[in-house]
Amino acid sequence: MDTFIPFGGPAVQHPEFETARIVVLPFCYEQAPSYGSGSGEGPYHITIASEQLEQFDEEALIEWGKLPIHTLPPLSFSGPPEACVMSMKSAAKAVLASRKFLLSLGGDHAISIGPILAASEIWPEVGVLQVDAHLDLRDEWNGSRYNHACVMRRVLEAGVGPVVSVAARAVSKEEHEVVSAYGLKPFYAHRIDPGNFSWIDDILRTLPEKVYLTVDLDGLDPSEMPGTGTPEPGGLSYRQLVRLIQAVGREKRVVAADVNELAKIEGSQVSETMAARVAEKIIVYCSGSL
Repeated sequence: MDTFIPFGGPAVQHPEFETARIVVLPFCYEQAPSYGSGSGEGPYHITIASEQLEQFDEEALIEWGKLPIHTLPPLSFSGPPEACVMSMKSAAKAVLASRKFLLSLGGDHAISIGPILAASEIWPEVGVLQVDAHLDLRDEWNGSRYNHACVMRRVLEAGVGPVVSVAARAVSKEEHEVVSAYGLKPFYAHRIDPGNFSWIDDILRTLPEKVYLTVDLDGLDPSEMPGTGTPEPGGLSYRQLVRLIQAVGREKRVVAADVNELAKIEGSQVSETMAARVAEKIIVYCSGSL
């Protein structure tokens, strides 16, 4: 796609990177998807949809459109997956080193590896909160150890943790064995009671003070979020995800976040609007704006 607009539209764009406090970094990257494709253009669709959002948050009661948000030009990558991931790490670290809040937009979930590793070099004690239908703990997938299905395996091998996965419901035997080997305690979707939110308190108790938040949009139920490459039934509702975002933003210091795996459905604007709303909620509740 040739047309790109900043998050929230040109009227929201803070003119200078140096004086911005919140930076949106679009990673237009997709390699060897498992099923459906299209996430490489996800950042374009998210930002286009974001211009249609009301610039007033109805829960926080603040005008997020007036926050100092600067969207960087979208970055595209080609070549070996590991080299692409390391390039994304460098781009993310350039933002995080200035102590700005970074929100990356993907792209497939492999876009999370670089920013997470960059954040861990600046804040070695950072933990990861992963909202995802999958654990992403495979050692290799579709010919690459840096595939979207291997994200958290690479993060754990780098010594980052704890990694707390929420809403997983598609798990391989290999991943189950990795869960045991690393002593992980995922919050599987089938154990999340839709009738109350006490599970959120349990999640908060497992996280350190500093958190990186990664939201794979397939963590949401496909009845609400159909536009993603590997949908799985039984996911979180939008309201459950927002409550989680609010809680982690209130109780922890979220140093950076990402939203990934949007695959637009032609003729519909539902999924990209959902993705933009999730990004907006992260900006409002996790960037230190409240």
